Amino acid sequence: MKALSRLFVPAALAMAVALPAKAEDLAITQSVLTLSAAQKVAQAAVDACSDMGIPVTATVVDRNGLPQAQLRDTTAPYVSWDISRNKAYTAVQFGAKGSDLEGRANSPLQSQELGVAFMAGSVLIQAGGKTYGAVGVSGAPDGMDDEKCAAAGVESIQMDLEMM
Repeated sequence: MKALSRLFVPAALAMAVALPAKAEDLAITQSVLTLSAAQKVAQAAVDACSDMGIPVTATVVDRNGLPQAQLRDTTAPYVSWDISRNKAYTAVQFGAKGSDLEGRANSPLQSQELGVAFMAGSVLIQAGGKTYGAVGVSGAPDGMDDEKCAAAGVESIQMDLEMM
């Protein structure tokens, strides 16, 4: 028994020293929208533009810019599919709504085929100091109309996010 404890105690001490002091230093926690929340945002954005007589596509991306939900109104232009995704991606990558990024339209990044779109039509999904992602809308003749619809999409879940 003494021989076992002579082996166990030094081994336990060595392991304790080798382990980090805090396990949370090894990982981070991120807030991510559920699929149903992302779908609700996209649907509310499409509905808002539909109420104005404008067929659009809405894309919701997570905080990393990866698509979570994408909806295209029946008669929305095909090109709106990619543009809405690019608008949402750009908003979350640059941390600003599309209309605030329009000044970067002549940026060298625009010509690098990186999937960025420095134009109105996207808003961040934020609450409680956290960014959950962004929604981009495309199809309206004016990007500000796209952006109004994107904002309506976020408003559909904003109160629920604030309560979390």
